[in-house]
Amino acid sequence: MSLTLAALRRHVVAAQGYATRYRVARPDDVADAIRRLSAVQLDSISAVDRSHRLTLLSRVGRYPPRTVSGLLTAGRVFEYWAHEACLLPIEDWPLARSRMLSRPDHPWWGDIIDRDPALADRIMGEIRERGRLGSRHFEGARSAGGMWSLKPAKQMLEALWSAGRLVIGARDGFQRMYDLPERVIPDEVLGAPVPGEDEVMRALVLRAVAARGGLTDAGVVEHWRLRGGVAGLKPYTDALVAEGALRREAVDDGGPPVLIDAGADVEAAKPAGAVLLSPFDNLLWDRPFAERVLGFRHLIEVYKPAPERRYGYYVLPLVVGDRVAGRADVRADRKAGVLRLLAWHPESRRRSAARDEALERAFSRLARQLALEPAR
Repeated sequence: MSLTLAALRRHVVAAQGYATRYRVARPDDVADAIRRLSAVQLDSISAVDRSHRLTLLSRVGRYPPRTVSGLLTAGRVFEYWAHEACLLPIEDWPLARSRMLSRPDHPWWGDIIDRDPALADRIMGEIRERGRLGSRHFEGARSAGGMWSLKPAKQMLEALWSAGRLVIGARDGFQRMYDLPERVIPDEVLGAPVPGEDEVMRALVLRAVAARGGLTDAGVVEHWRLRGGVAGLKPYTDALVAEGALRREAVDDGGPPVLIDAGADVEAAKPAGAVLLSPFDNLLWDRPFAERVLGFRHLIEVYKPAPERRYGYYVLPLVVGDRVAGRADVRADRKAGVLRLLAWHPESRRRSAARDEALERAFSRLARQLALEPAR
């Protein structure tokens, strides 16, 4: 018997653990949320707040802005490549270390460490001697004879981080502060054995499925942006299904089957309440899956010229229960101390007082979490 699409939708939305009332979170709550989600995407746009802040606020409630930086410094979470550059739980450092060793080149700039080893050595020496530093500390003379040129130094810092020779030891605002791994990562994690490819892939599959409730094989690939695609992943998912760690369920819409934790009670899920999501929220990473299961075609239009945008610059989807009810173009005006709702685009043209009330609740709660006043 196949799983109904409605049950799958309820299950994957409930798995996100959205908070439906205002609350105040502790650092432990933030660290736990990152662990439950497996990865939280970072993004520099601050039209409302940074994406990782919105993702975490929607799960744990309000928390001090410096909390994540403190967790990085304490070695409780770390930053590395996952779906994109992400916050990750510290116990997954060995999994990331496997990637650092097997693919040390930066995904954008390639093998720049090998192309300029002298610059790499100078940067490593500066951080070793002076402690945690950001890219601004390496700005200097830009003439041909200058020691530091901003762009090459910043690229090298990112390449050294990507190779695991540096880590992000804190955030100053949103700027990365780089440090040596041995000064940040706990000894027991830093010295843990580096797992082989088979162990890494199995762990990544299990973490993705647990974090998202249910995913297709293609969705697991997208969760981690895995090389090799579905063909490379399927031997691992097949093995986990055969062992009873996961089950592969047919869905009554006739689409690709989904992977679900073997012990999950899909029919028990009952998501409730209303919450505004970051455009980069985990629920929406796999856009074809979101369209199939949620009936929602997710668009991110921040990179489009204004005349080409359909819904707005920084648009937050509104989830009500297990449905996406609409899109809110929201902007934080910190100088005025207000959160502005610039536009509202409901998914259904049918007027609904309950939907409008849900938007009001979610918008007011987000404003309070950001220490702003709601303004419409």
